[in-house]
Order: sequence, then structure tokens, then C-alpha cells
Amino acid sequence: MKPAKVLAPAKDLATLEAELAEQENNIEVNLEDTVLRLSDYLSAVDMVIKQTFNHRVWVKAEIRNLSSKGGHYYFELAEKDDGKVIASCRGNLWRFKAARVLAKFERATGMPLDRDLTVLLKVSAGFHAQYGFSLTIEDIDPSYTLGDLARQYAEMVDRLTGEGLLNLNQQLPVPFDIEHVLVIAPEKAAGLGDFQADADRLARTGACHFHYHNATFQGNHAPSEIRQAIVNAQQFFDTYKHLPDLLVIIRGGGAVGDLAYLNDYELAALVAEQPIPVWVGIGHERDKVILDEVAHTSFDTPSKVIAAIMTHLAQLVTQTLQYQAQIKQAAQRQLSTAAQQTTRQLSQIQSQTIGQLTALQKDSDYAWRSIQQSAQRQVKQAARLTSELRTQTQAAAYQQLTVAASASQNNQKTIMHSAQQQLIQAQRDSEHLRDIVLLHRPSRVLKQGYTMLTDAKDKQILTSGTQLHPEQTVHILLKR
Repeated sequence: MKPAKVLAPAKDLATLEAELAEQENNIEVNLEDTVLRLSDYLSAVDMVIKQTFNHRVWVKAEIRNLSSKGGHYYFELAEKDDGKVIASCRGNLWRFKAARVLAKFERATGMPLDRDLTVLLKVSAGFHAQYGFSLTIEDIDPSYTLGDLARQYAEMVDRLTGEGLLNLNQQLPVPFDIEHVLVIAPEKAAGLGDFQADADRLARTGACHFHYHNATFQGNHAPSEIRQAIVNAQQFFDTYKHLPDLLVIIRGGGAVGDLAYLNDYELAALVAEQPIPVWVGIGHERDKVILDEVAHTSFDTPSKVIAAIMTHLAQLVTQTLQYQAQIKQAAQRQLSTAAQQTTRQLSQIQSQTIGQLTALQKDSDYAWRSIQQSAQRQVKQAARLTSELRTQTQAAAYQQLTVAASASQNNQKTIMHSAQQQLIQAQRDSEHLRDIVLLHRPSRVLKQGYTMLTDAKDKQILTSGTQLHPEQTVHILLKR
């Protein structure tokens, strides 16, 4: 086998591809008639890779998966174009370098190395006849990852701004009264404990009620769990038939590196579109996440969130007491004014009432005399009309009695005549029916040559063929 040429790192990609093609042609000429074992062939491939790519280069890739065992770290690296994987391979960070490289990365970025991060790796190529091709990772440049995260953050802010979501929740007014608060936080987090200590004291007074929902705030599943917690919290409306006053998202007590998991567009959009103000207290003063950008109000710590709620309620109580004092003073002034006006009006009413009563007494006496005279005239007239109506009624009654007597006699004659006619007709119909019955009696019908069929027990006369069936016993009745 002809040894392959060693390429210098300074050569560009075109030169490298040309020389590799030349070597491939030479190997094909020498080996085209040779039968090799798989191990020999793969050993040759290993030799070519080691001789050709024996230098280290910086490679940009996305970590699709990351695992560790015995202090070694195993990567699945990929390159994507519009979300589609166009290249992928395995990478190994061996134990004797892993501690130094990972510690440097965490110090610089404030976050642990994890999947879905885009990193700049210093690698060398390696090939093993049994395990295939992989990259050996020598170093990781944390500054590149920081720049990529910053770029993603800026793109996220630009997208939210372009869609009108960045300041959408901030346009909602602060609720006048904070009675019901939805709280989303990691379960048993230190920040939640600080928040809940003050919240419980406030709840015991009955001034405010808190409804807690838990979600993890670290790891790749954190955004989806927080989104699901927000969706579950929206069931508040089904129970209370109205929206809560405030949605609080708090964290506190976690590592700074875990903040990167909260920079998720879908989560930010969901928070921005909430119909109620969203207050967040992520728990770090210097570091911001996208939730701080889209929330109605952002606080450094969960303790400051509950403090703001208590301050708002205290201001509301103070303002209410001020309004109460103002209303009381205004009411006292109005009562005093009303009392003075009532006294003056009472005096005027008393003087006016005396004069009106005197005039009414005179008018009443005159009206009483007029009523008496009018009543006497009406009584006389009613007596005269009553006498005339009685005379007319008696005459009309006599006349109607005469007509009724004559009509009664005529009706009696008519009824008697009609009854006699109906009696004669009924007698005729009865005789006719009697003759028909006699003509159709069984003894006369049998004398004329007819017969009758009955069943075997003479209980039923058979009149239709449908009443007959094979082997049936019947009785035939003839004239005796």
C-alpha cells in the first residue's frame, strides 16, 4: 500500500479535497484486485485519518445529547440548517481533561454544559475499527457560547417586539385590589419558602388568597413545565367564575446558570399574552431573563414580590381610610347644612300650613252645604224615576206572561203530536224486526233444507272455512 501524504493545517479546503481525491485514486488502482479483511481495511482507514487529520481544529456544533460515565463525557454533535440536521458525529471528552475544561466553561458562562447549546470545540479526528469515527474534544471556548446565547436572546427580543408582545402585559393596569394571586414556583424552593412565610401571614388576615402551582425551573423541560403550570392555573376561572388579580412567577435560590433555561420564546409569548398582570421574581439582581422583559413588573427576589403585594394592600387600606375620613367630614358638613335648612323650611311650612288650614275650613263649609243641596235634589229625582220604571216593568211583565202562556200551550200540542207519531213508528219498527227474527230462526231455516255446523262440543257455530282444519270433528244439524 502506498503511504498517504500528510496535509499541513495551513492548506485550504479545496486543496485538501483535491489531495484526498488523488490519494483515493491511487489506492483504488493498487487495491482494486485485492481482497482485504474488514479489520485490515478499517485499520487502513484509521491510518489515513490519523496521518491526514493529525492536527487540532476549532469546530462549531450543537450538543444534541450529553452523557457521562466514569468521569468521561460523551457527546452527540450536530450541525443544523433551518432546523434540519445536515451533519452529525460522536465526540468524547476524556476524564483527564474534562474537569478542567468544564470548570472553565462554568466559571465563564455561569451555567453548566448541557444539551441544546451551540459550542466552539477544539477537536481532533479519531477512528476505531470497532467503534467507528468520533471527535476527541480538547477544549471548549466559553466566549463563543456566551455570544451565541446573547445573539439568541437579542433575536428573541426582536421577535417579541415585532409581534407586539414585548410590552403587551405591561399595558395592563395594576389591579385596584389584590384579592386572589396565582403563584408558580419550583416545589420546596428557598425563594418560595421566603415568599410563602409572608403570604401565609397575609392570607390569615383574609386580605388576600394565594393559589400555588409547582413547576421545575431548571433543565430542558423547565419552559414546557412552566407553560403547563400557567395553563393549569387558568382553571381558576372555572371555580371562581372570574379572573384572578395577579399571576406571580418566582424562583429564587437556584444557580445562575439555570436562568438560561427560562429564555424560551414560547414561554415568554404565553406570559405576555396573559389577561392579568404578571409579576416575576427570578432571584438574581444582575442577571435578566426574557421573562423580565415581557412581565408587567419584574423584581429581584421573591421576597420583593410579596413585599410589593403587601405594600399595595397597605396603600389601599391607607387610601380607603383617607376616603372614609373625607366622606365622614363631608357627611357631617352636609348633615349640619341639612339641619339648618330643615329648621328654616319647618318654620315656613308651619306658617303656610296655618293659613292654608283656615282657607280649607272655609272651603270645606261651603262645599258641605253644596253637597247637601245637591244630594236632596238627586234623591227626589231618583224617587220619581223609580216609580216610573216600576210601572213600566209591571206592564211589560204582564205582556210577556200572556205571550209565554200562549207559546207554552202551542208547544205542548206540538210535543204531544210528535210523541204520538214517534210511538206509532216505533211500534211498526218493532213488528218489522220481530218478523225478521222469526223468519231467520234456526228451526225455520233447517225446514227449508239448510244445515248448521258446530264444533265437536256444540259450543261454537262454524260460519267460515277459516275455522276448519284437517281431522277436525264437526257436528251437522239437519231438520228433524
